[in-house]
Amino acid sequence: MDAVFSLAAVNLLSPPVLFFALGFAGTLAGSKLTLPEAVAKTLSIYLMLAIGFKGGAALAKEGLSTALVLAILSGIVLSALIPLVAFAILRAVSNLPRVDAAAVAGHYGSISIVTFVASTQALQFAGLEQEGFMVAVAAAMETPAILVALWLANRGRERKAATQEDGGLLHEVMLNSSVVVLMGAFLIGALTGERGMTAVSGFIVTPFTGVLCLFLLDMGAVAGRGMKQGRDVLDARLIAFALVMPFVGAAIALPFAWVSGLSAGGAALLLTLAASASYIAVPAAMRLALPEARPSVYLTLSLGVTFPLNLTLGIPAYAAAGRWIAGG
Repeated sequence: MDAVFSLAAVNLLSPPVLFFALGFAGTLAGSKLTLPEAVAKTLSIYLMLAIGFKGGAALAKEGLSTALVLAILSGIVLSALIPLVAFAILRAVSNLPRVDAAAVAGHYGSISIVTFVASTQALQFAGLEQEGFMVAVAAAMETPAILVALWLANRGRERKAATQEDGGLLHEVMLNSSVVVLMGAFLIGALTGERGMTAVSGFIVTPFTGVLCLFLLDMGAVAGRGMKQGRDVLDARLIAFALVMPFVGAAIALPFAWVSGLSAGGAALLLTLAASASYIAVPAAMRLALPEARPSVYLTLSLGVTFPLNLTLGIPAYAAAGRWIAGG
């Protein structure tokens, strides 16, 4: 328990988390803080490129392994399993319509790549090394949850229409800009290895933390606006779900992290991915496939409640659990 508190203290006082808190608190207080959409998208693409390239370069150095295959398979299974658990919980404790419950469940089965990036930084600060191939695991966990959410929402609908919808959505998800940049940069990093890393380190290593701070400042502002706009549709049971579900997801991932033979840092990242909730790829998919689902519900829960929880308290807890799994 002392390890959790010490990691939490370090994480809470890290510049990225403090900048998120600044944006969140400032917006709740009435500030109009915002970044131009083009700037925010550029920062997002930079983060995906940097983390993908670094992961690919690390994989080139480590080589293929059983742990890589097991971790990717674990991620896919978790991404399909967690939405089923989240949906069952929501149907038991809330009055959400089926389509809203399915949309929310999809968010909690998929992943927040920004939470993943913030976790890699926190683990580095804590001295926990992680496998570079965890980037590939993150990418593999984007899509299964979306497909499960659609299946949950579409049960009882006209199957022909749903099938056509699912096909278009799968194409949209696989070509999502975050997935394309993340996996493309990962492959380039894997192909160029240390030589490529040396060539671009001045661009993707030194400025990384500063760019992350600026991005999280904007994310804090977005989360603050979501909290203000979602007050009327969120009740205590939904807020409680968004606070508890991350730890449920992490608990489900515990045996998968152990079986995969991951290091302490790698296990912590798998738990973080299982605990995180998407607020980029899945909202875009839900707008396309389930337009009747309410963004004021699913986006506020994932971005306004779960994201700050993971950023402040969750990541240190998952890091401590990763150390326990690895026997460290």
